[in-house]
Amino acid sequence: QVQLVESGGGLVQPGGSLRLSCAASGTDFSRYAMGWYRQTPGKQREMVALETRYGTTSYDTSTTGRFIISRDMAGNTVHLLMNALKPEDTAVYYCYAMNEERYSQEYWGQGTQVTVSS
Repeated sequence: QVQLVESGGGLVQPGGSLRLSCAASGTDFSRYAMGWYRQTPGKQREMVALETRYGTTSYDTSTTGRFIISRDMAGNTVHLLMNALKPEDTAVYYCYAMNEERYSQEYWGQGTQVTVSS
């Protein structure tokens, strides 16, 4: 079974930092793009950051200069370092993986809560 398990969420003050981690297992992810989405109640899930199998990264404009995605291909892990957090970053963050050779093959983690509040 393919599993993506997130960790690292929690409560932080505005301006603080968190590092999210995703441990992936169950298949060979070398052909996959991996990254992070987030969702708040009543809102559509949105892309936060993605990294392709070749290391190309994409970020939502709201994260410019604040978030950094990193990936360990050998260990099937992906991280999201979030700096200068704002209250509007509050959401459930989901790990995501998509086969770049077969776009219909995609997987989601269960999510980890990030709350930014003073």
